[in-house]
Amino acid sequence: MPTMDRVRWAVLGPGRIADNLVPDFRFVPNAELVAVGSRCVDRARAFADKHGIERAHGSYRELLDDPAIDAVYIATPHPQHHAIGVAALQAGKAILVEKAFTATAAGAEDLVKTAQRLGVFAMEAMWTRFQPAIVRLRDLLADGAIGEIQSVQVDLGVVRDFDPADRVFAHQLGGGALLDLGVYLVNFAHMVLGEPLAVHAAGSLEPSGVDAAASLLLSYPDGRTASLMCGLHTPMPGHARVFGTAGWIDVQPRFHHPRSLVLHRQGHEPESMIIPPIGDGYAHELIEVTECLRTGRTESMVMPLAASLSVQRSPDSALAQLGVRFSEDQNAL
Repeated sequence: MPTMDRVRWAVLGPGRIADNLVPDFRFVPNAELVAVGSRCVDRARAFADKHGIERAHGSYRELLDDPAIDAVYIATPHPQHHAIGVAALQAGKAILVEKAFTATAAGAEDLVKTAQRLGVFAMEAMWTRFQPAIVRLRDLLADGAIGEIQSVQVDLGVVRDFDPADRVFAHQLGGGALLDLGVYLVNFAHMVLGEPLAVHAAGSLEPSGVDAAASLLLSYPDGRTASLMCGLHTPMPGHARVFGTAGWIDVQPRFHHPRSLVLHRQGHEPESMIIPPIGDGYAHELIEVTECLRTGRTESMVMPLAASLSVQRSPDSALAQLGVRFSEDQNAL
């Protein structure tokens, strides 16, 4: 991709997560949020008015056809990411795709192939990898602070009443615990241990057929393991722990956007580290994409496309074991 001095951003899908992310643009140098697109022009205009955005488009296609946009943050339901992402790439727009990257591993593979073939930037919006506390965690692990890494334990749960009209419980919108919460767990395990040899899953289903809760055991050829648990009806702290041969590190709740770590080493007192994010934590991924575009890179080294493919395969396997199958929405535009 050619380099650029200032990156002109747009939001596609003005929902809750986009509403949370947009205020953090004020912390992103060399970036400007210039447009928002929705299937409903009134909703786009309301979002634009709330956040002081110049242009409001009444369709996704209209937004992608806007020549004054360099990068698109895609925040629609999971099954729409593939078709919209492919269309954005074909329009020459860089994309930051909200997690889960797609609804299926096959969709992720096609989206990645499209980005690579066209030479256009693409990245999954896995904000966890960019949190300063998680950056410190990776540095500690690389420096051998707890010896050789042996295992990972992670949990993340919420308490929601079942509502078939809610996106989280709707099968056609890619609902369920794994694509909403479990991707954070899987991403963390893959970040620390790499892609597993096998995924073993157990869980329960909602009346709508999506997964209500899931426990995953990821196994590795050398005997290392990751134990992951998520659910939509059970309060869980959102705690992550990495065990090594010389100690362990606690990532304090909630681990997917943490502010602190505790390093436990044999023979030493626990060492607490407070490492807060900028703003609400979304700025870090926005800065990464903006700087990649300004320097002409087509992928992030922190969240490369290969990592998104790897992460997508584990919940895909787990969902199949639970009897849940999703498909990409090819009519998303």
